[in-house]
Parts: sequence; C-alpha cells; structure tokens
Amino acid sequence: MAVSRRKRTITLGAAAALVAGLVVVGTNHEVQEVLGLAAEPGEGLPHHPREMLEAMMGESQEAGEEAFEYSTAVGQFAQARSAPGIVAPGAYGAAFTQLKGLSATAGQWSEITKVPYNSDDPRYRDYASNSSGGAGNVTGRITGLAADNAGHVYAAGANGGVWRSSTGGGNWAPIADQLPSLSTGDLALAADGSLWYATGEANTGATSYVGSGVYRLADPRGGQFTPDMRVGGAELESAVIQKVRFAGGKVWAATNRGLYTHDAASTTGAWHLEYAPNPDYLPGGPKASDPSAAYKNIVNDVAADPRNPRHVVAAIAWRGGDSYNGFYETADYTAGGWKKVNLGGAIPADDIGFATFAFAADGSKLYAINQSPKLYNKAVGTVNSYLDGIYVSNNGSPSGPWSKIADSTKLANSGSALKQSIGGKGYGPGIQAWYNQFLAVDPANPNHVYAGLEEVNETTDGGANWKVVGPYWNFSFGCWNPDDSKNTCQKTTHSDQHSIAVGSYQDKPYVFVGNDGGLYRRPVQGSTDRDGHATDWQNLNDGTIDALQYYSVSVGKDTYNGKTGVGVSGGLQDNGASMLRAGETAMGSPFGGDGGDSLADPDNACRQVQEYVYLAMRATQNCNANTNPDSSASTSVDIQPYTSSPGDEPARFIAPFAADDHNANNWIAGGQHVWFNTKGFGIKSGKDWQNAFDLGAGHVATAVSLSQGVAYVGWCGPCNNQGFTRGIAVGKLGDANSFHQLNLPADGVLPNRYVAGFGVDPANPNHAFVAFNGFSRRWTEGPGAGVGHVFETTDQGATWKDVSANLPDLPANALKVLSNGALVLATDLATLYRPAGATEWQRMGNGLPTTAVLDAEYSKTDNAVYVATHGRGIWKFGLTS
Repeated sequence: MAVSRRKRTITLGAAAALVAGLVVVGTNHEVQEVLGLAAEPGEGLPHHPREMLEAMMGESQEAGEEAFEYSTAVGQFAQARSAPGIVAPGAYGAAFTQLKGLSATAGQWSEITKVPYNSDDPRYRDYASNSSGGAGNVTGRITGLAADNAGHVYAAGANGGVWRSSTGGGNWAPIADQLPSLSTGDLALAADGSLWYATGEANTGATSYVGSGVYRLADPRGGQFTPDMRVGGAELESAVIQKVRFAGGKVWAATNRGLYTHDAASTTGAWHLEYAPNPDYLPGGPKASDPSAAYKNIVNDVAADPRNPRHVVAAIAWRGGDSYNGFYETADYTAGGWKKVNLGGAIPADDIGFATFAFAADGSKLYAINQSPKLYNKAVGTVNSYLDGIYVSNNGSPSGPWSKIADSTKLANSGSALKQSIGGKGYGPGIQAWYNQFLAVDPANPNHVYAGLEEVNETTDGGANWKVVGPYWNFSFGCWNPDDSKNTCQKTTHSDQHSIAVGSYQDKPYVFVGNDGGLYRRPVQGSTDRDGHATDWQNLNDGTIDALQYYSVSVGKDTYNGKTGVGVSGGLQDNGASMLRAGETAMGSPFGGDGGDSLADPDNACRQVQEYVYLAMRATQNCNANTNPDSSASTSVDIQPYTSSPGDEPARFIAPFAADDHNANNWIAGGQHVWFNTKGFGIKSGKDWQNAFDLGAGHVATAVSLSQGVAYVGWCGPCNNQGFTRGIAVGKLGDANSFHQLNLPADGVLPNRYVAGFGVDPANPNHAFVAFNGFSRRWTEGPGAGVGHVFETTDQGATWKDVSANLPDLPANALKVLSNGALVLATDLATLYRPAGATEWQRMGNGLPTTAVLDAEYSKTDNAVYVATHGRGIWKFGLTS
C-alpha cells in the first residue's frame, strides 16, 4: 500500500525530519539546508517520498493514513461483493461450475505484462514517480512462500495463484491456473514433500477475495494443481485462511471461521472444526446474520510445539478488539480442551490483536508479533504505530513469561526508513501491523529471527539488537541521490511484508521474503553495511512471474523508438501505474504509490490520466517521461476535482472516471458529485472541472460512463451491509438541469447491489447496459433469490430488463459494448462475451487464468480487447479470432 499523496500543499512552520538515522530540528529553512532541498520540504524528491517526508516532519493527517487507506480499500472490495449480506459457503464453487459449463468462443488470450516491470526505471524519474527507491523490478503482492533444500521455490500471489521456480527463484511457471480461486492465504510444504495451497487471502478478516478451500499437490516439483486435489468438501469455501501448519499427522488451518484440521495424508473426508470461540456466529448458527458475525471467530495463526506435537497454540483475535481476543492452547489436541492462555510477563493480556507465532526448531523459544487493538482504535493521526511489540517466551511456553524484545521505537532506531519524528507524529514501524506481518526463526539458530512489518527486520541475538535489513525505501537516506551515478544506497526490497521461507539453493541457505512488490532473497548468513541495511538482496521478479494487481487498463496508439503499435498502461495496487511502450519488452513506472483508474487518448497513448486514489488524478501528454533525472520538475499536472480545496471531494478509494467514447476531450469523473471536463488533455488544474450534479450527502460514485454527451452514474451510500443503498443518475454534458436520479426502488427490476459498470451502445446513447457486482442474494443472508447481474435499457434508464440469461452467478466488474453490438463482461472469475444479436453468454476465448477481471477496454489500433486482472496482469484478445 502506498503512502498518501492526497495533500498537495506543504506549508510547515517549525519542522522535524529524519535523514539517514539523524533527527533534524529547526525552521523550514534550516531543515531544507540540511536536507539539501529546494524552496519547500521534499521538493527535491519524487512525489511519493515527498509525501512521506511531509509525514515524518509532523503532518498529523498523514500519520497512519497508509494503513487507513488499505483498510478502506479492502473494505470496499468486500462491500462490492457482499453488500447487503454475507457470502455463504458454496457461492464460488457453484459459480465456477456454472462457468465451466459455458461454451467458449474461438481465440486465445495473450499475456501483455509478462515482462520485467522496473520501478526504478530512469525514463520516469520525476515528481510523480518513485524511481530510484531501490526496489527494482516488481510484481504483485506475494502472500504465500515455500522453499525446499534443492532450489525449488513456490510463490503465491494475492490473487495470482502459485508459481514454481527450480533455480532458487526466477524462471517462474504458474502451476495452479486450473483452480477456481487464485486468491492466496498461505502456501506450505509438508514433511512428505507435498505442497499445500490455502486459498482465500486473509488480512485479519478484511480481504479482497475469499477462496475455494485448500489443495494438496503431491509432486510440486513437476505437477500442477487441479480442482480434484481439494482437501475435504466445501467447509472452507468462501473463507479466508491465514496459515496452514502441520502437527501430529494433521494439517491445521487458521481461518476467519475458526480453527480446522484434516488428515495430512488424505484429501478425502470433511474438515473438522477444532475450535471457534463464538460458534453461534458461524454460517448456519443462530447469530450468523449479525453484522459483526464475520469478526467473531478469526484465527490469525496456529503453531505446534516441536517438543510435543499434541501441544498446539493459536492466536485468535479481531484486530479492532473483542472479548475473545487472546492466545489459546490445548495440551493434547486429541482430547480437545482448548482454553485461553493466562499470559505472563511483559505481553499485555488485555491488548492482543493480530498476532503471528514462530517456534525455534528445537522448541526452546516461542516468538510472537502482536498488534495493539487499543492503538488501532485511536484516531488516525494520533499514533505512530499500531504495533504493540515483538516478544519471546524463552521457555517456549505460550504462558510465558514473555519478554518484549522490540517495539516501534526500537525498530525505528535500527536503521528504519520510517523513523518517527520527535513531535510524536508521522509513520513508525508497525503502522500497518494489522496487515503486514511475518515471523520466522533460522532453523539452525534459535536466536536468529526475521520479523516482517512494513520493512524486513533481523536479529541474531534473540532480539537484543535489530537491523532493518530491508528498509521501506532509500529515499531520505544520506546515500540516496536521484542521479544513479551518485546514488550509493544498497538495493532493498519492496515495502509491506507478507510471507517468508527459508530454503537452500546449490547447498547454500537463503531466506526468501514476499511483499507488495513481489519476492526477494538473500543468504541466511547475509552481509550488511554500517547502517544495518543488507548488501546482498537479489531481486527475483524477473518478468516471468506476473502477479500484478491491476485496477484498470488504458490503451492507445503509440510510436516509440521508431516502432508503432499499442501503448498499454494501468493502475496497480501499491505499484503505481505501469507503462509499456510500443515495441518495448520491459515496463516502467511513470506514476508512483498506488495506481487507480486510468484513461488514454485512443490516438495517442502518451496522452493519459492516472489516478492515485480518491480521485487524486494527474494528466500527462508525454507518458510522464522524465526529461531531467536531476530535476523535480514534472511533465504531468494535478487535475484533482474539488469544490473548495484539493482533497475535499468525497470519493471511493478507486474512484471512477472516463472519456466520451465519441470525443476523447470530454471527460466524466465521480465522487459525491458528477464532474465534467471539456478541455481534454488541455486541462490545467482541478479548477477546470465542472461540478454538474450532487449525488447526495453520503453517496459516492461507483461507476461512470459518457457517450455522445449522455452520462450514466452509479452510486452507493451507505455502501456497507448496514443500511446499504444504491442508485443511478442520468444526465447530459453541458446541461446540469437534465440530471436526475432514476427511481430504482420502484422499478422492481434492478437488484439492491453494488453498481459496478456501464456499457453504452456506441450508435445510440439511450441504449445502455449496467453490470452489478456481488453474488445473487441466494448466496447471502436475507430474502430474495435468483437476481441477475446485467440489465439493459433502451430509453436512457426509464425502464430496464434482466439480460443475464445463462450468466454464471458471480460478481461483475466492468462492461464494454463493441461497435457491432457485442458485449464484453469482466467478472471475478472470467471475461464473458455475448455476440451481437444473441441472448446467451459465452466464455471469451481460452488461456485467461481464473482470476478477477476488473476492467476491459477496446483498442481500435489493433482491433483487440484488453483486460486488467487483479492478480495476473493485463491480457489481450484479438477480435479477428
């Protein structure tokens, strides 16, 4: 997740800043002189680190905002797919079965972004870029890692499935593309060499996508996962799984619906619920419909005592705090008898949140990372970190006594790029402790521990001393310089750590880490510089692993280095916006931070708009190319629409905007208001937007379209399960009086679910389609069943009819009407196609992995459809086939 850049103006009085471990205090001018900056703090830095510097200099509104933004993002993904109800077990399995029953069109999808993506590409080193931060090549979030002692490494993307390398990392090949879910909770190798894949990404219960269960691959070195390898029945469908572990011949699964076990030697038979602290809130229970049901049985981790595999401990808690939060254990799992542990020592028994365990290999020590619900519940901007601390029980008992061996301040003073300012504000290590955690002990040394938060931390003396071997980035360190020839910083990892494994390659032990930018390795006995930063990270994101999590795709004609073709760009989770120029074999990042929605001129791909989040938009006419590596001057302009000051327009995390499909200079954007721009790429600032319509207090746009001046806007508000409402507004460009809300509650046709996208007939703007996200209400608590996902109007929204027909019951995300009247529909499991004049849907082509498709665009340059997946990159389908 990226640091916020919502605030555009930096006006500080007395300031405090951190550079290369040094806290500097003084006036603006004095701080600038020490930092070597220009007229304002951070002006010499790219935009992303500039905002981080602002946070460290004491801007309280920035503190903690990154964690808040990720929480918002995952919450909104869940809202779209579940409101107004909770998805029940069986939904994904049924949808997948329906999908496989559809016929497929001819033609093959091709992967566009299976190329290296260099976040440090100097072609885009300017104000809006993160280039030179030190992360190098990146891919999407890696939430599962496993490695053996023969060079085989297995990496699993957040929504990208499992990848295998036989060379200690690199030369990756996907091995799970046949499964109904590619969302990853965990990945683990069993003692018999089998690989276990737990689907359903779990971040203390607020995740992007649930899964379809756990799968076991007996021969991971040469085999592929298939649906018939699922362990058990549907017990863990539509759940999320934080960890799988092995003990006593059992595989243990820590899920958001309790702690489960299964025979590790078999895939048959049902999963057994070992323990749930509040079983009444489980699906089928008397309190399953309670709004808080999803947060009542969250198991974050489970671990078995190496000295006694029947002794099992579990970390069970909701990150925001609940009466059941705590550590639990059973002295003999074969006899049951789970009990809450009476914690002793320094660990606070009344402040246990999201926690991760790691036993030493001999069981002599038990380590734990603990996130603090008390800190988490304080107002954003009032705390440096949500980390309570890192602890050790030196006798290996979950009762302790526990000793605190690290907290945010100690880690900050160990070479962190997130050192807190003396004013008590700003980011500190652990600001995302509810989301970023891994913990591992060197199998050969019980005092050698790796702890992942936003950064990679390491101790070799049991926690007495720590080194930040993988800092957040290199910006603001004294070694950093935007000029590569003068930048002496070591390469680092991408930020936001999620997974870790220890394995060997060519008889040398390595530690592998997975984070929001992919995966990296270094020797277990690695080297560091005088600041404690590792000098030997190897980047494993070689372009063969494409786990990129796109929110959007935009395409246009492009000529680059004498070659003419299609330029492809798109916004990514925590990896900015990528740009692939015509004829190139590698991508760069012209915009840093998070990437959101995007648009490009069909006749010139370098004329484009990229969103950060919340409608923070920038426009460029030259791909935001860097014209001077030593300069902070930008070739893009800030065009965020606002009513009185930048950042005041309420909007979704990924807020929608689009260009008129008949006039690339007419744009629409949606927050609480509907905004128009008729200047196209001649726009100079956010003031050039026209405020056309107020959707209403508490309402925010979820989808917009503009065709021949006719606008369709979908909204929700409230957007969560409690009081969920939605609506559609229609109006015309240049005629504010024409805007009106459609009377949806009275039409009796359109479902009360999230409005995800519109498709408008290019020949007739009164003829349009709307796509709804979420599963049909038959898969959620509450009345009603069998409602559809796609609806059609021929009278500008006055009346609608359901045209879902044989469409599988799965969330729809985007809709495109082609010039011949055919429909392209992007859904959570596939891209679907309805030929012109037909009523039945087909799967569109072959070869596209079963993952969430969030956006679809048409390219007239090569007569092709491009889709953005949230976990497997961008793909292309040529319509001539």
